[in-house]
Amino acid sequence: MGDHERAVAALCGQYAAIPTGAPVRLAKSTSNLFRFRADHSGGLDVARFDRVLSVDPRTRTAQVQGMTRYEDLVDATLAHGLMPLVVPQLKTITLGGAVAGLGIESSSFRNGLPHESVRSLEVLTGSGEVVVVGPEDDLFRGFPNSYGTLGYALRVELELEPVHRFVRLTHLPFGDAWSCTDALKAICDEQSFEGTRVDFIDGVVFSGQEHYLTLGTWMDEAPWTSDYTGNAVYYRSIQRRRTDYLTARDYLWRWDTDWFWCSRAFGVQHPVVRRLVPKRYLRSDVYRRLVALDRRTGFSSRVSRVTREPVIQDVEIPVDRVPEFLEFFHREVGIEPVWLCPVKLRDPAGWPLYPMDSRVLYVNVGFWSSVDLRSDELIGDRNRLIEAEVARLGGHKSLYSDSYYTPEDFHEKYNGEHYDDLKRHYDPDGRLPGLYAKCVLRG
Repeated sequence: MGDHERAVAALCGQYAAIPTGAPVRLAKSTSNLFRFRADHSGGLDVARFDRVLSVDPRTRTAQVQGMTRYEDLVDATLAHGLMPLVVPQLKTITLGGAVAGLGIESSSFRNGLPHESVRSLEVLTGSGEVVVVGPEDDLFRGFPNSYGTLGYALRVELELEPVHRFVRLTHLPFGDAWSCTDALKAICDEQSFEGTRVDFIDGVVFSGQEHYLTLGTWMDEAPWTSDYTGNAVYYRSIQRRRTDYLTARDYLWRWDTDWFWCSRAFGVQHPVVRRLVPKRYLRSDVYRRLVALDRRTGFSSRVSRVTREPVIQDVEIPVDRVPEFLEFFHREVGIEPVWLCPVKLRDPAGWPLYPMDSRVLYVNVGFWSSVDLRSDELIGDRNRLIEAEVARLGGHKSLYSDSYYTPEDFHEKYNGEHYDDLKRHYDPDGRLPGLYAKCVLRG
């Protein structure tokens, strides 16, 4: 903690030295955001905020710096037989990023979103002040979905839960979205299936006629374990197996090796290429850097004969409206596969900048690819179509990627009045970008 306090003092000094009116950025080597913008020199050096400060097995809590990657956090907690209540699916997502943005995973149907297991936050605010806030404070409540526009998380006190050595997976097939959704509701409500406890649940839609729910159950023993960190591809196993076993660590990172299924765009799912690529490069952060390079150089746009629009989104849809959304999505977008992940808020008080109803089970629908533009379309039209349908169905959209809302729509959907109050209090001089400017205008 002494090292942490010295790092905080040094960071405050850096912040104070930034000239008034100059943009304030974090100097980060990686990102999981898909709001690409021009690079800026300088930035706050937060390299010293990437450590797990302590893990307390007795209280099942951890003190963690904000720039700590979940990969490192999980390694530290698994050593004590514990894990964060929700572990976002990509290794290089940082704890501070998951709290200031949004995260989700297959334990979210019982544990909510990652920020709901936070007990306290130490934040460097836009005014340059360092404050420690808890559930009774307005900044604590307003920090999720603020994306660094109110301040930066320097230290997080986080709840943990026990793990077992293995996870048994059961892949359930469904021929249509309605039967899949009905089963999903029942399993989430009972937290069990056919008399067996369910600790994790998510799903994959391969087409309008092929849906799977994957149920995970903690186990102390396993007859075998699969390995999807090398030549085998996890998401393909869902179609081929009904039962599988993974170690606890491999289960938490089952999606990272192939960035769900997006690694196929780089050819590394081809068996020959797969054997040639060093294992250390089969990671989501490597693929993301390749996408960033392509965005900067425009290589794929130059070689393609058609104009393509990136459609990279995660949206929360009330569970009863998911079949409607999928029908629309297959018809108007056509990206496959699609990820399904149920979530129900753990805290009934809710989170004002991402106003979900704590009484409702939602399903996160994730889709990450690009589509050919139709003859009468412009870049952004398909994303706008999705935004309108999500709103019609009473859903919400995460802001980590491209958004096309008008200022008025954004203000309404993300509780702009409450955000403006927080902004005036914690960043009165506007040293940090505003939420609309950062998430829509990419400021």
